[in-house]
Amino acid sequence: MSRTVRAAVAFAPNEPMRICEVTLADPGPGEVLVRFIATGLCHSDLHVIEGSFAQRFPAILGHEGIGEVIEVGAGVTDFAPGDRVMPYLVPDCGECDYCRSGRTNFCAAFVARRQAAETPFSLDGEPVWPFMSIASFAEMSVIPADMMTKVSPEARPDHACCIACGVTTGIGAAMITANVQPGSSVAVFGLGGVGLSVVEGARMAGATTIIAIDRNPAKEAVARQSGATHFIVAGGETPPVRQIRKLAPPGVDYAFECVGVPALMADVLAATNPAWGLAVCVGIMPDGSLFSLPTGNFALGRTVRGSYMGGAKRQDVARFVDLFVAGRFSLDHVISHRLALGDINRGFAMMKSGEAVRSVVLY
Repeated sequence: MSRTVRAAVAFAPNEPMRICEVTLADPGPGEVLVRFIATGLCHSDLHVIEGSFAQRFPAILGHEGIGEVIEVGAGVTDFAPGDRVMPYLVPDCGECDYCRSGRTNFCAAFVARRQAAETPFSLDGEPVWPFMSIASFAEMSVIPADMMTKVSPEARPDHACCIACGVTTGIGAAMITANVQPGSSVAVFGLGGVGLSVVEGARMAGATTIIAIDRNPAKEAVARQSGATHFIVAGGETPPVRQIRKLAPPGVDYAFECVGVPALMADVLAATNPAWGLAVCVGIMPDGSLFSLPTGNFALGRTVRGSYMGGAKRQDVARFVDLFVAGRFSLDHVISHRLALGDINRGFAMMKSGEAVRSVVLY
């Protein structure tokens, strides 16, 4: 039997979301009905709101959620009502060439579901599309079981929800994509939730020099709390690359772009060691954008690598939650604002202004 739930609905780009009562269908075969406890506000959601990331409208955004299983559809055996779970936007079908390869966390179902003709949500009989098949800006959602993972109930929801995307993307970029080695040097460009999580991941991996770069000098305190050993304010008289090379001559072992600005990749690459430096593209760049890199920067062996959700699969998300519960990293300094669903537009305004480090909605 379908039910009515409250949700923040985006009807078009560059318009405030509206709190609506939407209809949610029962879980079908292979699906799980989840009641959310908390959800994070992510820059990926902001990209949709601003029209720089393709999405069908009207839509229910949100993908950093943690919740409880209420009901399971036919054929679901891995989950049961009462399980504490976290959706993860990367499917894990186990059948496509990508899943069978063991070489990537990507799954062909990701694209197929973005283009699906059906949705569990409707409003006045018209479809409402769930962002990333998750839609955690609704009180409840129906989600494919292969996008779910059980997580420790000991993890406090207002912090742990962010592990579903931003934290996993950042920690995974450092520990999985780049495989940062003990004693190495790292530079992180951009200190939003993802960039700070790259800093955390580099610290946990044993990097001894971690240089954090951001235009906002107020980010220094939270960067150092996350594990940064040095902080550089971008936009000053001395270019960050020159400062990085002085701190870790002739360049860092690993550098990460966490802003989503194509032009920044040239600096990220130039900041690395010319013989073995690895530049990792983590930030989500606008659809169709390009970046230009001097060919001479590759002559001695530098490499550039993309990082799709930090290279993490859903079992990695559960592993990162366990690390959080064990105290290996903290999110106390990252979660700056807790909001009601009705305040969600203010949350994104604070994200754009830089007032908020990370905001979460509590149901």
